[in-house]
Amino acid sequence: MASQIKSKERVSAHGEVFTNPREVNAMLDLVKAETERIDSRFLEPACGDGNFLIEILRRKLAICVSRVKAKQYTQLQYEHDAIWAISSIYGIELLADNAAVCRERLLNYFTEQYQGLFKSKCKDSCIEAARYILSKNIIHGDALTYKRVDKPDEWIHISEWSFIGADKVNRRDYEFSYLVGGSDSHSGLDPESQLGDLFSDIPAQTYAPVHFLKINAQTYGEQ
Repeated sequence: MASQIKSKERVSAHGEVFTNPREVNAMLDLVKAETERIDSRFLEPACGDGNFLIEILRRKLAICVSRVKAKQYTQLQYEHDAIWAISSIYGIELLADNAAVCRERLLNYFTEQYQGLFKSKCKDSCIEAARYILSKNIIHGDALTYKRVDKPDEWIHISEWSFIGADKVNRRDYEFSYLVGGSDSHSGLDPESQLGDLFSDIPAQTYAPVHFLKINAQTYGEQ
């Protein structure tokens, strides 16, 4: 039990108890086919330090790695699908240290798999694209209030990364409250109207398509 908690104080204050790997894998096995689809999206609204998300990433990247070893993928094809895999994983976490650890775990695993396959041929741009995506997809926020914790005046936005053709990615950001049908969504729209697909046709912000190896802060005009 000790490995599932950081402190009794955190359990008392936040109800923080981490799921151990056996339970994580048993639950993910219930949707095993989806965890092995590169483009299948997963959102963990209380992701902790990433126990579920790291296992989902492992399963997705295992498919990419196996295709390289079977000589079905070139390096560029692996990079494309590895970025696609990491862009499909989302987490919201109330505690800042957990959110930071989650991003670090996912990026480290992504980097280890990539470097293990291609060694000196690895591209910094691929790792930086993964880093940037995780900065957007793993959010320091409160899934119950739909607000960010690190930026209390801002609503949580979820970025949809849609791959176009062989090398382009289209990013569209959506209000989390609207996606989950929050009754107090500030969008003014009927929450019952969007309970089908995860992403509706009404993004809060859209961006021009870019090459998947050029996904970074500079591309999107951020400091």
